[in-house]
Amino acid sequence: MIWNDEFETLPREAIESLQAKRLRQVVERVNATVPFYRESFEKAGISPFQINTLDDLKRLPFTLKQDMRDNYPYGLFSVPLEQIVRIHASSGTTGKPTVVGYTRRDIEMWAELMARCFGAAGVHQGDIIQNAYGYGLFTGGLGAHYGAERLGASVIPMSGGQTKKQLMLLQDFGSTVLTCTPSYCLFLAEAAREEGIDIVNLPLRVGIHGAEPWSEQMRGEIEEKLGIKAIDIYGLSEILGPGVGIECIEAQHGLHLWEDHFIPEIINPDTGEVLPHGEKGELVITTITKEGIPLIRYRTRDITRIIPEPCICGRTHVRLERMSGRSDDMMIIRGVNVFPSQIESVLFKIEGVEPHYQLVVNREDNLDTLEVQVEVNEVTFSDEIKELQSLSRRIQKDIKEILGVSCQVKLVEPKTIARSEGKAKRVIDLRDQA
Repeated sequence: MIWNDEFETLPREAIESLQAKRLRQVVERVNATVPFYRESFEKAGISPFQINTLDDLKRLPFTLKQDMRDNYPYGLFSVPLEQIVRIHASSGTTGKPTVVGYTRRDIEMWAELMARCFGAAGVHQGDIIQNAYGYGLFTGGLGAHYGAERLGASVIPMSGGQTKKQLMLLQDFGSTVLTCTPSYCLFLAEAAREEGIDIVNLPLRVGIHGAEPWSEQMRGEIEEKLGIKAIDIYGLSEILGPGVGIECIEAQHGLHLWEDHFIPEIINPDTGEVLPHGEKGELVITTITKEGIPLIRYRTRDITRIIPEPCICGRTHVRLERMSGRSDDMMIIRGVNVFPSQIESVLFKIEGVEPHYQLVVNREDNLDTLEVQVEVNEVTFSDEIKELQSLSRRIQKDIKEILGVSCQVKLVEPKTIARSEGKAKRVIDLRDQA
């Protein structure tokens, strides 16, 4: 279902013309209203009136997450605080939280884009959406909630956690759509099995999952264990929250990014060089309609590529390949670059292991080491020691052959790796303690 046919199917020329117009407007506005950008442009020797075309965008300096922290809490807001109707913030686990403010128009735009996302995922007015993203300062819960209401669907504001109650509502309320992180979705499937609930035969038919990188193999696990279509959604609190882009249910290949509101670029994360469409690198986003806190060339740290080819669904906006990880989550093990999602894709192809794992990075004798801790299922755990040793060697060999990195593999009992009701913690880095 295309929610907004006028904008979702705009011809390429019209999209780029609209982007150029809105880019000029937002650059002039932040130069006039945000001291950080005025000083940043002056330092780069750029006048906002020199930005006339999309090609001029690359002349502007980047905005970093640290810039948001340095201007905490309201330094990057471009409107007076009395025009801000809502404030969200990141968890701030690595320092000051990043704070974002929304005007009334921003909230309306967010709801519109989330309604587009739900429509692309095959959700319609008659659906019952069980929203298991967290409410509060985290943008996920309220973003999905407002989009569901704009679509006209029924929304259950369940929020995260309370797994037994989640399962009860899935059964009693006849939820047809589930929004949550992919790792929590698998946890729900596991909990349903333990409770004797046949989750595959419930009315649930679509899952919309984001907030953490996940692999195609994990999608397969979710779809098999819950009997649903699992759709990838993308967003980040600094840019908007959920709703920046989503896969369509027709193709399930690439996240349609709403180009009438955002301009994407892919850069070399080391040099900052803009890469051509099709090449993989770090995603940079410029917001061109936000009022509360517009961001110019924000470095997301997410690794992806732009897919420019037309999609079978009829939407004309470019797509982003599934995020393979974050540049700041990438592990470098003895010179080899490795993302958790790459190891996940290897594990999910091996029979006998569960979709729960952790990666422990350490340092011994000045050399980095990687230990892959992975749960095995009940049947495998009851096997003889030699069978478990054989499985461990198989995992070790596959990771080495496919990813080129040596590791130790530790098979652990079922249900021993901590489950998360939000974002799964995949990497434990002990190198600073070594």
